[in-house]
Amino acid sequence: MLKWTLRILGVLLALLVVAFLIFRTPDTDPAQMRAKYGGEPSQFVTLDSGLEVHLRDEGPRDAPAIILLHGSNADLHTWQPWVEGLKADYRVIRFDQPGHGLTGATADGIYTIETYVETIDDVADALGLESFILGGNSMGGGHTLHYAMAHPDRVRAMILVDASGPPRMQSADDDEGGNIGFTLARTPVVNRIMKHITPRSLVEQSLSQSVSNKDVVTSAAVDRYWELLRYPGNREATIFRFGRDHTPLTPEQANSLAIPALVIWGEEDALIPLAAGEWLDEHLPDSELVALPGIGHLPMEEAPEETLVALRSWLAERGFAPVDGN
Repeated sequence: MLKWTLRILGVLLALLVVAFLIFRTPDTDPAQMRAKYGGEPSQFVTLDSGLEVHLRDEGPRDAPAIILLHGSNADLHTWQPWVEGLKADYRVIRFDQPGHGLTGATADGIYTIETYVETIDDVADALGLESFILGGNSMGGGHTLHYAMAHPDRVRAMILVDASGPPRMQSADDDEGGNIGFTLARTPVVNRIMKHITPRSLVEQSLSQSVSNKDVVTSAAVDRYWELLRYPGNREATIFRFGRDHTPLTPEQANSLAIPALVIWGEEDALIPLAAGEWLDEHLPDSELVALPGIGHLPMEEAPEETLVALRSWLAERGFAPVDGN
């Protein structure tokens, strides 16, 4: 009996090994990814920390500077529609945050809020910026808030697009709004398997669940998310980030941010609902909320024209005039 049990276990183990080899999705090749996603006007800048960051710095150098931070498992390309609408009049800077895009892994494999705040500061130093407007989507919005708390003297204004940071507004049974990619990334053991087996279909489903305007879920967009998620070190970074507990902002912390803030939110965001944007608008001392019907978690991609009109109008009202004064 024992002999048959061992044989069955051996067969099952062999089947698991074969399945792993069949379905395994290895890391992408860095040189190929740089060739595909790091062409002009990309730069690769080595920071004081030693991290080489993939960034794009466009627009007049004497114009007001805007740094834009992407969300979790996204990259700097998510801001392309805004860059096209701003770079004639503003200096627009975006970069792949640690553990994302072509920046990839940090030397120590640590991805805490402190890591991201330090990287923003190092990027600003490397580009010679004393102060700037800082904006972010989702995770990038949370990093914007934490950076502003740490360095209020450098942040002239904040742009918060479906930002993380507020207390969770979902119900207890609505984990990550039902987003399969984020849910699996939080699941022990399963997330370790995802380090080696990450189907393109999973990435496509996760992106589709994040947006209401499905036009943004193109084959090229899914390929980019899938390939850059598999850039060396990025899947490990995802497991690290989603394995940590995140402490939400308190009302007192939000009240301390006496910085002009534009809060843009998709009313149909299934990941971070509109209630979180309303919380920010209630507790930030100097904020304006723009809620977009029929839009999900990525308003800058789902409704680029509408969000750009709101942003440019708000920048003008707040005295951040374009370089040409128009």
